[in-house]
Amino acid sequence: MRTNTAEQLDWPAPSAARAPAPDPEPDDLASCLAGPNGQDLVVELAHDVRSPLASILFVSEALQNGQAGPVTDSQRRQLGLIYSAALSLCATASDVVELARGGNRLTDRQAAPFSIAEMFASVRSMVLPLAEEKRLEVRLVLPVPERRVGHVRAISRVLLNLATNAVKFTDAGEVEIMARPLSATRLEFSVRDTGNGIDPVTLRTLYQPFRKTPSGLRHQFSSSGLGLAICRKLVRAMGSELQVETRLQGATRFFFQLDLPPATTGA
Repeated sequence: MRTNTAEQLDWPAPSAARAPAPDPEPDDLASCLAGPNGQDLVVELAHDVRSPLASILFVSEALQNGQAGPVTDSQRRQLGLIYSAALSLCATASDVVELARGGNRLTDRQAAPFSIAEMFASVRSMVLPLAEEKRLEVRLVLPVPERRVGHVRAISRVLLNLATNAVKFTDAGEVEIMARPLSATRLEFSVRDTGNGIDPVTLRTLYQPFRKTPSGLRHQFSSSGLGLAICRKLVRAMGSELQVETRLQGATRFFFQLDLPPATTGA
């Protein structure tokens, strides 16, 4: 009497085989990251972080817009802070992915017409919730003409990162985002704050990813340095250099220059 499915279907019964031994487990996460699949692991982790953050962005924006019912001014500000924080974390996760992949896809493939006024307004709207909470003014200074041809995604990403840092580490005063004409086609972009400046030790390693934070120093930026490293890569990809002027207990200004010809009428 046949007693199993393999025999009933006239399949040969599988021969017994010993399962292969599993790969040895790494001692810790550092061993995983240092291994041959470390880069893929970093990218996967960053993607895993972005997924729930996207949900937070969606829900907080919907609540801000009153889709679930009326909200007070105080609640709207608080939701704005949640949105800005989640957006900042998304940007950091994107920075990790781009840095792990070598930063080869940081700029748009081709320059295109865009509005500096619209770009500045978008950056301002994303940093404004935290600025309002700290009673900081966010000023915009636009060039004439303001419609230009360039890599708008790369420029806005640099300005958003710099403006976020400026608002985060400024306790009183203002943050200024400016585009100043140097010629008919060349502009200087800058983000200036009235914070406490950057100490000389930090200044020497400002653009180094994963820099160490010496004890006893109050730093202007996070110890990872990812955001500024990406900013410098973006600016260099557009043919320029990111520069900084700072003094302790005084203003800090990051700036870079780009050739952005005026957009033709109707472009």
